[in-house]
Amino acid sequence: MAGKSNRGKNCKGLQQSAENPSEPPISSGAPINGSSPASEANGDKSLSESLETKPEVKEQDNTSEQHQTKQDEVHLYPVPVKTQGGEKLELQLSPGDSVMDVRQFLLDAPETCFMTCYDLLLHTKEGSVHHLEDYNEISEVADITSGSCFLEMVAALYDDRSIRAHVHRTRDLLSLLTLHSSLSTTLALQHETGRNTANNKADTVKAEVPELDNLDFMENVTSSLTSLLSSPSKEIKCVESIVFSSFNPPPSYRRLSGDLIYLDVVILEGNKYCITGTTKSFYVNSSAENILDSRPNRAASEATTLVGLLQKISPKFKKAFREILERKALAHPFENVQSLLPPHTWLGLYPVPEHKRDAARAENSLTLSFGSELIGMQRDWNEELQACREFPHATHQERILRDRALYKVTSDFVDAATSGAIGVISRCIPPINPTDPECFHMYVHNNIFFSFAIDADLEELAQRRPSEELRKAESTAQCQTYSDKNEEILSQAALSESTVGGSVPHAGTVNGTEASPDVPAETPLAESEQATYASANNDLKGTKAFQEANVPGLYSLAMAIIDYRGHRVVAQSVLPGILQGDKSDSLLYGSVDNGKTICWSEDFHTKVLEASKRLHLKEHTVLDGSGNAVKLAAPVECKGIVGSDDRHYLLDLMRVTPRDANYNGPGSRFCILRPELITAFCHAEAGEKSSPGCESQEENPVASDSLGADNGDESVKLEENAESATTDSQLQDAVDGEKQNIDECGCHFNGKDATKEILFNPNVFTEFKLSGNPEEIAADEENVRKASLYLKDVALPKFIHDLCTLEVSPMDGQTLTEALHAHGINVRYIGRVAEGTRHMPHLWDLCSNEVIVRSAKHVIKDALRDTADHDIGHAASHYLNCFAGKVQGVSAKGVANSTHTKNHKKGQSAHHASGKSSKAQAKSKSGDYMKKKQSLFLSFTSDSLWADIQEFAKLKYQFELPEDARNQVKKFSVIRNLCQKVGLTITARKYDFGAATPFQVSDILNMQPVVKYFIPISSEAKDLVEKGKVQLSEGMLSEAYVLFSEAFTILQQVTGPMHREVANCCRYLAMVLYHAGDMAGAILQQHKELIINERCLGLGHPDTAHSYGNMALFYHGLNQTELALRHMSRALLLLSLSSGPDHPDVAATFINVAMMYQDIGKMDTALRYLQEALKKNERLLGEEHIQTAVCYHALAIAFNCMGAFKLCHQHEKKTYDILLKQLGEDDSRTKDSQNWMNTFKMRELQANAQKQKGQALDPTSAQKAIDMIKAHPDLLQAFQAAAVAGSSSNTSVVGKKSLNGARGLDERAKKKAAAKALLVSRHGSPAQASLPTSNIINPGAPPPPEVAVNEATNGGKKESDESSNGVLGHEAKPGQQDQAPVGLGTGLAALDAKKRKTKSKGKVKAEISN
Repeated sequence: MAGKSNRGKNCKGLQQSAENPSEPPISSGAPINGSSPASEANGDKSLSESLETKPEVKEQDNTSEQHQTKQDEVHLYPVPVKTQGGEKLELQLSPGDSVMDVRQFLLDAPETCFMTCYDLLLHTKEGSVHHLEDYNEISEVADITSGSCFLEMVAALYDDRSIRAHVHRTRDLLSLLTLHSSLSTTLALQHETGRNTANNKADTVKAEVPELDNLDFMENVTSSLTSLLSSPSKEIKCVESIVFSSFNPPPSYRRLSGDLIYLDVVILEGNKYCITGTTKSFYVNSSAENILDSRPNRAASEATTLVGLLQKISPKFKKAFREILERKALAHPFENVQSLLPPHTWLGLYPVPEHKRDAARAENSLTLSFGSELIGMQRDWNEELQACREFPHATHQERILRDRALYKVTSDFVDAATSGAIGVISRCIPPINPTDPECFHMYVHNNIFFSFAIDADLEELAQRRPSEELRKAESTAQCQTYSDKNEEILSQAALSESTVGGSVPHAGTVNGTEASPDVPAETPLAESEQATYASANNDLKGTKAFQEANVPGLYSLAMAIIDYRGHRVVAQSVLPGILQGDKSDSLLYGSVDNGKTICWSEDFHTKVLEASKRLHLKEHTVLDGSGNAVKLAAPVECKGIVGSDDRHYLLDLMRVTPRDANYNGPGSRFCILRPELITAFCHAEAGEKSSPGCESQEENPVASDSLGADNGDESVKLEENAESATTDSQLQDAVDGEKQNIDECGCHFNGKDATKEILFNPNVFTEFKLSGNPEEIAADEENVRKASLYLKDVALPKFIHDLCTLEVSPMDGQTLTEALHAHGINVRYIGRVAEGTRHMPHLWDLCSNEVIVRSAKHVIKDALRDTADHDIGHAASHYLNCFAGKVQGVSAKGVANSTHTKNHKKGQSAHHASGKSSKAQAKSKSGDYMKKKQSLFLSFTSDSLWADIQEFAKLKYQFELPEDARNQVKKFSVIRNLCQKVGLTITARKYDFGAATPFQVSDILNMQPVVKYFIPISSEAKDLVEKGKVQLSEGMLSEAYVLFSEAFTILQQVTGPMHREVANCCRYLAMVLYHAGDMAGAILQQHKELIINERCLGLGHPDTAHSYGNMALFYHGLNQTELALRHMSRALLLLSLSSGPDHPDVAATFINVAMMYQDIGKMDTALRYLQEALKKNERLLGEEHIQTAVCYHALAIAFNCMGAFKLCHQHEKKTYDILLKQLGEDDSRTKDSQNWMNTFKMRELQANAQKQKGQALDPTSAQKAIDMIKAHPDLLQAFQAAAVAGSSSNTSVVGKKSLNGARGLDERAKKKAAAKALLVSRHGSPAQASLPTSNIINPGAPPPPEVAVNEATNGGKKESDESSNGVLGHEAKPGQQDQAPVGLGTGLAALDAKKRKTKSKGKVKAEISN
């Protein structure tokens, strides 16, 4: 979809609008977004000129021609459009655009945005007229390349559905609630307004740059919460109200005349009208009071659209509507786009906005559809999904259409599944088997199958309580007794149990295998885990893996996991035919009875074998209950079923990777290895056995190979087994060129190489009996043991090392989880990570806090399951008070019931172990029970909650929390993390965590579902991004720009702009534009990334903070320091939310802020920030860490600016000593520091000589520095320590800044590029603040451009007396150009004209290992 409109800012096809109401349900799989050509869509029309001015890029132009040719294949042609109102506009269309694309462009255009029901006619130059169908491409109808074609919008007839959708669309257009303004946009507009105001004044005075908030705001972040959320846009009122009239529905005689609806409208002038909506138009009728009079009131008051009619009868409406369109046009196009699946918002406005009457809102809420279609046939999710997968994908355009359809259908499924799960948990949707025990209840709604999963970890905790053993045994016996009866009730003959349970493997093991008396001793426990949280997580990961294997003829079901109010619901599309008729012969592969009988089909086996080889699974032989040998290429419990649509479905994919041999106790059946770990292990093994070319990759094989494990997924967060490895971690890794090396070594699933020889038997270390040669079985077991040992002995220590050296620098629990997964490490190992990082305060806090939050989540969710609906708010606030406050007791009533309720809770816990949900008790008619349940949450105290947390942490994570953990925890960061995991929304106000009860009931605003899912996106776009990063790392900017632009265009067509991968493309495009010298273009791209991150990740995500930090650095590069500092203030606030004040990223951001103040001459403020950064780094990293050296160097530069050369020399001497110890005297960074130190010494001697000769000194130099230090005793104390040699023996290796998200995979590049950059200033001598200081320490910025470029170029660092790459100075050294913003690299000036981009990978790797 390449077309765009030429009219209006918001006509570029970037914005997703309401679905055309006239389309059938399947239309959701059609194109949803347009995109402009790469150059214009990317906000930079002059890139080619920028690139051509650089000699480094000119020589690359020829090599980029093939990429440019590919991009230029999409040609746009002007096509006039005649609207319903007779107006004319022009669209730029491609012959490959579909009619749906054209409709989307028209919905975005201001002239036609309110027109929803029309037909499109294409007039050709020959005079023929073609009626365009929605699913046709324009090229299939006529040739628009020859010109003389035009489109005409002809009003179509409304029906009941389309006219209601038209009214809803009109209401949306009249509201600004759909406009999501970014603070960055607001700041830029305010800054521009201020500049214009100042320019208009005759006596213009240079505006004073305001200082940021006091430094102590980082320590008390809750006081800044009120400024975090911006108030909603002020509404522009167009009408008083538009509501459906009480005259509805039309009487039968009027229905025969075409009346569809009646609307009551009150316009701003105060007049009330009753409007009739017919099949053809809208008009004002003559109704008065309570009697319908359908005659037209005014002859002229009729229009084909509601907006058109209102414009005729209300001049004020016409004016206000124009203002609304202008307001939306002023906003960034991305701010008008709606996100398909917005993130969970854990903070709400404070004070809480007033809830005002809104009849339209009330009408929309009256119908409880829970995600289903109100009119027309319900969507067949499975058929839509499988049909999309069967789309042809041989050509580029076909792949885009297929990926777009898959993305849209899967997104719609997740949205519908979330709504349906809320209905199931709220008991608004009845089960399909209501007479059965609730542990076997299943639900079908909107063609989606729902079932409950249980928290097996809490049940294992309950098993340790002897008082509960009898109760648990009785409960288990009840469910086992029922399991045989279940087969008869569900009535799907011999297969119904397996297939219904198969399509929903977490439905409480509906297959009834628990009842089998012949199963081995371990089996009852193992089978009780079929419906556990772990099995649901693993099944989602297994489904994702087989979908990505993409074997023709092998299908899987759509799936989502929804956590809400303490319950976990698993939603899946319904297997065709499973709910109707006898399908006893449909099971072709696998087992439904835990291996007693195993089915096998050669055709099915062939398809499974092809997929398994891509997933490193081995073909092996197992024995069924009768001793028959069966060949399988998948876990025994998987089920291969042929549906009524004759497609082959593979279900129950809970063990597509081998079991973790490090965990073999009870309850560890689903402790499996991660796919990233398997890929990394295969790569490491292949590196040992094959070419030396791969051996260089073994330094960080886990991080590298995580790239191959994630191929376009979207996974929503916050659970211990989150499905996707972090996208950002993978993106950063390729900057080092590792992705290319991995490809060369053949480490991807599809490669024909040595890694394919390393295959794993998924059924070893299980209760299933293996057949075959004993030596072969022993070899299979040894393979799994080796992989498990690789995790424990290689991957885990390497990850801990990377954490300690800051090569991986997660900011919060979510990014820590993503980093673990990217390295192939399961979160159950987080206790070991914590122990390994105990000497690093910020890492110890991060790991221990995550263990605390995860443990508290399980305990609190278990309690929420037992809470009545009307007590949810009280219970949530009580649990938060127990967690963060000091709740010692409860009311008399609560105390009287506490013992009873605790025992009841334990009983319920054991009851859940059998798969029975506590919802059955909520339906109990016993008044006595209800009283107990109401006061259940009151039995919690701070002591009891923390005792449960400590016990759970020890059981689940083998981690002993310290006794004073509740006092040491970073309460606000932990509260934020807990709210995100549980789904709570609290008010953004100042909280007093020293109080006994910091939270009130009124602080709990909402409880939202937390969803986990997998949505495929374009693998082609991801490949382009990876190639682009390799080109960028080699300094080939033109090629990198083309590749990133192509990826951006593809992703926009597939996902629309609101997607994390689109943000990554924008970030990399900003890098390229920066290095090409186009700072304004870079800011445009960075602004896009910031908007997307705010909308897709949320305000509190570290990536959003880094986006603000990067924007600040770019603005500073344009000398807009005031705007830069405002963005930096926002970045610091967001960082403090996620990590708290004690994190190296915060210290790095402080140094960047100091550099900005230093550049504008505010040395006192700069010194305070530098001092704070030094204290943080010494406390968190140690006195001899390289980041601490960076702080000393920054201070030396600052004192140099003030003429205090003695202090300069002292601080640079400290820098040199640290670098000498950490890097050695031969390292270029050590030599640079030595040059600086000699220069400072020489200047000190020169100053003394001038003083002895009686020459006048600058009165603002040394004395100014001394006076400033005297005014700040804390500075004096810190600087005095600088003269003393450090006694710390911290031997941490070189640190580096963190990236956004769970980054860290390309930290080695930044470490090398930045830590070596101890350069001179623009004055040609070491006098001004240098960029390198900022570079080294900007962990807070998303991957700055130097990350990619300097990785391949900083090997040839110039001597300090010849370099001039400082950014914060005021004068440029002759020949120097295109200075970079602080922290964003040295720009093209740092690129050697010699072809450093051809530097060997081995040299890069050697530098990385420094």
